[in-house]
Amino acid sequence: MAVAIRHFFVSLVFLIAWCSSECALVRADEFSLQQLELFEKQIRPLLVAHAAFQPDGEGLANMRLNGVTLDQLRNRQNLLASFDQFRRDVDRQEDYRGVDALTRKAFDVLTSSRLVEALDLEREDPTVRDHYGRGSADPAFGEDAGPHWMDQFLMARRLVEAGVRCATLSFGSWDRHGANFERLPIQLAKFDQGITALVEDLHQRGLDEDVSVVAWGEFGRTPRINQSGGRDHWPQVSCALLAGGGMRMGQVIGSTNRLGEVPQDRPVHYQEVFATLYHRLGIDVGNATILDQAGRPQYLVDHRALIKELI
Repeated sequence: MAVAIRHFFVSLVFLIAWCSSECALVRADEFSLQQLELFEKQIRPLLVAHAAFQPDGEGLANMRLNGVTLDQLRNRQNLLASFDQFRRDVDRQEDYRGVDALTRKAFDVLTSSRLVEALDLEREDPTVRDHYGRGSADPAFGEDAGPHWMDQFLMARRLVEAGVRCATLSFGSWDRHGANFERLPIQLAKFDQGITALVEDLHQRGLDEDVSVVAWGEFGRTPRINQSGGRDHWPQVSCALLAGGGMRMGQVIGSTNRLGEVPQDRPVHYQEVFATLYHRLGIDVGNATILDQAGRPQYLVDHRALIKELI
């Protein structure tokens, strides 16, 4: 599952009020009510910051670990320290001052609190998390595979909202050479919940024009079931699911023969999918090139035709 975002950035505006550096002795009766209110707003942060610690109620509760072990606390502290150190190292580097705007934005995402906050799913509405589902971060079915971790779908949405241009997640165990009929019903139900919740959430938040979603694997599976009740590798034909990105949805493009062996009507090359996604990212695949190791310009893909049904 890859989530790519085009022209979507979150602008943060901070308004900082500073007290005047000039001081004067003024009689109390010379203060207007408006001046008193303004003075109170300016001094309130100082009162809170330097208030005495109260060893009861909320003050005492903040001194206890609620649902967090000491090891977890140390891990969080180390993670926070690594982010802070990375930010300081970047600020000291002369090279960083000369990078282009896009590179600077990428560094800002990595080193700002927005990334940390996006990864913190405890900030999300519990009802939204329940809609996506929770799951586990352990490998699916204990195999060499991605997890059935539903939070990944939600985290991808939060990351693109924070300014990340592309997020990729691995979900489930699809290299099913056996036990298809026992395990796929479980996995497909979870995948259906996660991908549906993601697409619905993007639409509800007005992000469906800016965020493109593609779900696919490396290749297809054999049309015939093997002796282990599974399906083996089959590169002749596969499928993909696309959503969002301002593309025209609600259609099936192409088909296979009756046995699902080879493409039949309107075959689509996988590079055409890439070309279409690049197009939604604002990249002209007809002209954009990158240099190979020999310094020669190469197109991003050889098949540069867009999937016209989606555009």
